[in-house]
Amino acid sequence: MTTAPPSPPFTLPDQVTNTLRSQGYALLCPSSVASLIDCDLAELEALKPSWNELALDKYLKDGGHYRRRRHSSFVVKGSEVTQVPHRAHWQPTEYNALHGGMKRLFEPMAPATVNQPVWSRLVAAVGEICTAVKASQPWYVEAHQFRIDTAGGIGRPTPEGAHRDGVDFVAILFVGRVNVKGGETRVFEAAGTNGQRFTLTEPWTLLLLDDERVIHETTPIQPTDSAGHRDTLVLTYRANGFQE
Repeated sequence: MTTAPPSPPFTLPDQVTNTLRSQGYALLCPSSVASLIDCDLAELEALKPSWNELALDKYLKDGGHYRRRRHSSFVVKGSEVTQVPHRAHWQPTEYNALHGGMKRLFEPMAPATVNQPVWSRLVAAVGEICTAVKASQPWYVEAHQFRIDTAGGIGRPTPEGAHRDGVDFVAILFVGRVNVKGGETRVFEAAGTNGQRFTLTEPWTLLLLDDERVIHETTPIQPTDSAGHRDTLVLTYRANGFQE
């Protein structure tokens, strides 16, 4: 008998800030995300085709070819979202033992993606939640489009394992999955024993994490039919500048 994946513990829209403060993470269903951004889900769907145009991640130290991505950086001041000149992504080994300590210059996000009106509203809306929790501005935001595929049999959304990102907040927007099983999301207290696990299946579900308080990971995916994939957008919010 097949066991159903754990159901996501959704947070009501008016409780997002309090929930993020109290437990270090909050999860919004797609309709709540649309309400947060003040958009129709169709506007978010307009972003989706860009995931078919991601470049291969050439930096995977495990030798895999299962990850495609694009990366761009922004500064958020209130409702103002400004893209900065293209820059490399860098993390210290303290937070990423596998890929930390090296500059990784990925292909930038396509102009057609960041020029969609919903894009700036999304990035700014998450920034407003971050400000409500920690009262900091501006926010230095790195945006990562990911596609994890199973052409080689197994795809690893988090090859570095359970981790923090070395920022203030992380927002994981689930974009979709096709012909895969696995991919369970796990969130744990960084300084405790409590945790939560669930599987994201509805496109435009949003997971918000206080990166100082929790660690997170997503388990590997495997194909259920022909080669499948899992798509996400990861936004990291950091006060006082980008990690350099």
